[in-house]
Amino acid sequence: MNNTVILPIIIPVIAGLIMVIFRKNIRFQRLFSIIAILIVGTVSILLMNQIRNEGIQTLQAGGWEAPFGITIVADMFSAILLLTTSIVAFFCLIFAFSSIGREREEHYFYPMFLFLISGVCGSFLTGDLFNLFVCFEVMLISSYVLISLGGTKLQLRESVKYILINVISSSLFLIAIAYLYAITGTLNLAHLSLRVAEAGQDGLMTTVAFLFLIVFSMKAALFLFFWLPGSYSAPPTAVAAIFAALLTKVGIYAIFRLFTLVFYHEPEITHLAIGILGAITMVLGAIGAVAYWDIKKILTYNVIVGVGFIIAGLASLTSMGMVGSIYYLIHDMVIKALIFLLGGMIIHLTGTSKLKEISGLIRNHPYVGWMFFVAALSLAGIPPLSGFLGKVFITRGTFETGYYWLGAIGLITSLMVLYSIMKIFMNSFWGETYVSKEMEKGTTSLSTMLPIGCLTALTIALGLGAEGIHEYVQIATESMLNPILYIEAVMGGDPIR
Repeated sequence: MNNTVILPIIIPVIAGLIMVIFRKNIRFQRLFSIIAILIVGTVSILLMNQIRNEGIQTLQAGGWEAPFGITIVADMFSAILLLTTSIVAFFCLIFAFSSIGREREEHYFYPMFLFLISGVCGSFLTGDLFNLFVCFEVMLISSYVLISLGGTKLQLRESVKYILINVISSSLFLIAIAYLYAITGTLNLAHLSLRVAEAGQDGLMTTVAFLFLIVFSMKAALFLFFWLPGSYSAPPTAVAAIFAALLTKVGIYAIFRLFTLVFYHEPEITHLAIGILGAITMVLGAIGAVAYWDIKKILTYNVIVGVGFIIAGLASLTSMGMVGSIYYLIHDMVIKALIFLLGGMIIHLTGTSKLKEISGLIRNHPYVGWMFFVAALSLAGIPPLSGFLGKVFITRGTFETGYYWLGAIGLITSLMVLYSIMKIFMNSFWGETYVSKEMEKGTTSLSTMLPIGCLTALTIALGLGAEGIHEYVQIATESMLNPILYIEAVMGGDPIR
């Protein structure tokens, strides 16, 4: 057992609880939240190296062996996501220092931010379905506060819709858990994998699998994304960026975990359905991104396209496709945070999100303009930036499986993504300068430009230096495509229980 595994969950919780006491001390909250995120990132790196050298790391809480106790599991897939989460959270926090506003800071913004990070990390690390539900709820309750914090009309309207949809999906989640427990008698993921393999994935089991797919699709915005464009447009920029980078990714992670570890016996049914949902999601998201002339709407619809593309790699269920999905998932978390921060910066400078009312910003803000250009190319998967390699591997994976239609849809929607993002770039930064420097609604600062610059550098580094993380991605892919590695790590080499 490795006690380090639980640290990414409890450190943000403890830090958040301490900061609640010091509500008025904003400097302390800023410093303490940054320290907490840095510790989570350090622990994630430590876990990645331990997993590479020693294999999957586990913790049986209270000494109760699986499947009877609470199991915390860190395989390479979850460890990679932990590290990416801490990086994205770190830069979004820095951006929030000068953009979120003192009123929100005094009303528990930083504790809620850390509770959200704890829920995300817990979702990546939990080894059983019920605790996955608990971690989802920790994350969601924190997001309810963050989306409504500030109390504007738009926030309140969209938060009602956001909360209602998540309450429904959480109810369905509990129903799905109850059905699965009634059939198998366990909720431990490793034990579930054994029980489902023994019983066979018959019609009833496949129906339960589809119920879980519906639940996680609502949370990941896979096809059932009608709640996302409004909800992600309502909160402040730093909150919208962390939502776009992390929240849908937790749903995606849950789909990957269940459909590679538990429900992988009928891929011609379950994974074909996942591929179809991914294709529809890409097409509808790309149409929305192309159709709108509002920065917020364009960016939120691009979140939807990314979800569909990542899921396409899982649908292929090939080593190539899974490698591509992990690469693209890392890229998507970074680039969505970056593109939302840049979009928020444009809106902050001009006071509007309507593209037809913005022009010529590059004359006064060349650094913002060219960083947006790099982010746009990366989002569309143009080489040698971070989005390219993932798209190549996912497309090859779909072709290997014979899903040529899925790979073709991915490539076509990538062109639509490029058009939609370049539409923002061309209309916002080129042309006649409508707004002079003196007439601008806001200004840039070190705490806003530093995270944007660092994330831009990171998306370039992930593209040029992909070989540096290839070993870790390969280990993550192997553990997902070979469930026995996960089972043996959790069950202690005694899978017959």
